[in-house]
Amino acid sequence: MSTSQTYLVGGAVRDKLLGLPVHEHDYVVVGSTPEALVAQGYTQVGKDFPVFLHPQSKQEYALARTERKAGQGYTGFDVYASPKVTLEEDLLRRDLTINAIAQADDGSLIDPYGGQQDLQAKLIRHVSPAFSEDPLRVLRAARFAAHLHHLGFSIAPETQALLITLVRSSELNTLAKERIWQETCKALASQSPWVYFEVLEQCGALDQLMSPLAELLSRKPHALTGLQLLSQTDASVDLRLAGILYQLNKLQIEDLAAQIKLPNAPKTLALAISNHQRALRAYDELDAPQRHHLLSSLGLVRKPELLTALMTLCQAITQSKEPLFGWSSPQAQISADLNAINSVKPAKLMAQGYSGKDLGEALKQAQVAQLER
Repeated sequence: MSTSQTYLVGGAVRDKLLGLPVHEHDYVVVGSTPEALVAQGYTQVGKDFPVFLHPQSKQEYALARTERKAGQGYTGFDVYASPKVTLEEDLLRRDLTINAIAQADDGSLIDPYGGQQDLQAKLIRHVSPAFSEDPLRVLRAARFAAHLHHLGFSIAPETQALLITLVRSSELNTLAKERIWQETCKALASQSPWVYFEVLEQCGALDQLMSPLAELLSRKPHALTGLQLLSQTDASVDLRLAGILYQLNKLQIEDLAAQIKLPNAPKTLALAISNHQRALRAYDELDAPQRHHLLSSLGLVRKPELLTALMTLCQAITQSKEPLFGWSSPQAQISADLNAINSVKPAKLMAQGYSGKDLGEALKQAQVAQLER
C-alpha cells in the first residue's frame, strides 16, 4: 500500500474551514484495495460500500469509488471501487461542493469543484447534475441549510431547481421511512431546525414525505414559531418536534408517525399535548380527579422529569403567535400535585392486602384523595 494516499474528506474539512466544532472524521483512501486494508488490521463494514474501520481510532476509511445510477432510489447505484479511481473522481460523486473538499496529510486542500468559493459565498450548491439521481439529497440539502443557516448560508438557485426536479420524479417514494426520520432527527438537532421544514416545503418534498406538516404550514404560516423559540434553548429533539406537532390532531400525528417512522417518545409527547391542550390551559380550574387524569395521561405521574420539558415547550408556545396558555404557566401547581401523588406509597396499600387491579384502583383513589387535601 506504499502508493496509496489517505485524505480527510467531507464534513470535517467543511466545518474546520467554517470554524465549527468537528464531530466526525471521515477519510478516503486512494490507490488501495480491500485486501491491503484488511492486512493492515482495518475491519470492513457494510457489504455495499468499501468502508473500513481503523484498527485503533475506529474512524471510517472508505476506498475511493465512483457510482453509476442503475436503479431507483438512493440505493439504486452500481459502486466501482478500484486503486485506479482518483481523488477527483471520488469527490465528483459527492452531493455538495462544500462537502467535496479533501485535506492531505500535510494540511493542503484539494478542492476541484469550488467548495471553498461556495463557503465564502455562503452557498449550498450541488457538485454535478448527478445530484438529481439520489432522492436522499433533497433531505441532505435541507439539513445542511438548517445546519448552516445561522452563518448566512442559502441554497443556490440552480440547486433549488434540481430539488424541484427530483421531487417531481417518483424517486422520493423510494426513500426508507427510517432514513427520512434519521435525516429529520439530525436537522432537529441543528441550530436552525425550522429551516429544514421550510426548504422541504419550498421544493414540494414536504407534501410527499410529511403531508400532515405540509397541510399545517399551508393553513398556519406561523406554525414553526414554537420550534424557532425552542431552538434558542438546548431543548431535546423530542421537545423540538413536539413544538410543531402539538398543532396537529391525533389522526394527523398518527399519519405522520407512519410516514417517517417516528419513534414513540416524540409521538407520545406530541399526542399528549395535542389531546390535552384545553385541560392544560384551564389547569387551575380542574378538580382533583381531572388533574390526576391529566397528569397520568401526560405521562408525568410515571415520569415527573418530563415536566420541565413540557413547561419549556408551553413557554415557547406562549411566546409564539399560537399561545397555549393565556396566563402564567401552572408549573408550580403541577409540581406540588406530582409531589402529592408520589407521596402515596404502593407498599403501604400492599400491606393492607391490595394486589393486582385492586391495588391499581386503590392507588389511584389514594392519590386523588391526596390531591383533594
